[in-house]
Amino acid sequence: MQTEKVFEIEHLDLYYGAFQALIDVGITVPRQKITALIGPSGCGKSTFIRTLNRMNDLIPSCRVEGKVLFDGEDIYEKGYDVIGLRKKVGMVFQKPNPFPKTVYENIVYGPRIHGEKNKDVLDAIVERTLHEVALWDEVKDRLHKSALGLSGGQQQRLCIARCLAVEPEVVLMDEPTSALDPIATLKIEELMSGLSERYTIVIVTHNMQQAGRISDLTAFFLSGVIVETDLTGKIFSNPSNKKTEEYITGRFG
Repeated sequence: MQTEKVFEIEHLDLYYGAFQALIDVGITVPRQKITALIGPSGCGKSTFIRTLNRMNDLIPSCRVEGKVLFDGEDIYEKGYDVIGLRKKVGMVFQKPNPFPKTVYENIVYGPRIHGEKNKDVLDAIVERTLHEVALWDEVKDRLHKSALGLSGGQQQRLCIARCLAVEPEVVLMDEPTSALDPIATLKIEELMSGLSERYTIVIVTHNMQQAGRISDLTAFFLSGVIVETDLTGKIFSNPSNKKTEEYITGRFG
């Protein structure tokens, strides 16, 4: 049975002014799988992941060419609903960035923006998402205390819960564990594996072991180009491209 595609990217070029950061990128992102983006620093991974929810629109010098189809529609077509896109395609950043509000207020922020005012519904969203990120038991007695009092790992799980509160289809994660200790990292990895049963996840990671442990599909970026995309097991055991092999085995550069 063929896996359904969430994103289909065709001939994607991205420029910051005169500099071309992405070159003829083509990739499909399958639904309810984890796709890992690997490659050296500055190779275009984070730039690419930000094209999927049009975060690069916030950079004045940025220009995009090519097609980025989300559920069959080109998100760069004139008149496309960008606010609606960012509700469906959420993002979790490298460093935990909870709002300086209570745990509860962090999670209900998004649903409120989208018009939800019913307290019972908001309470249910808080409980559901905190269960989803395995944080409910740790914070249920401190929902109305500052989120900034949580540990780094807890803050990152809260940020994932905040993302899930608006019921996205896709969760983008830009190096979500790079600021965390090994124990917190393992919890986030276990969480991602569970979430992929309901959500599509795209993760940028510098951690080869992490990509190998959690992802279904891996894309190797180098100098703005996707060198190779394949099932993760194949990429790590028998890559088709010599550059991929050199990067994964640490003989790169």
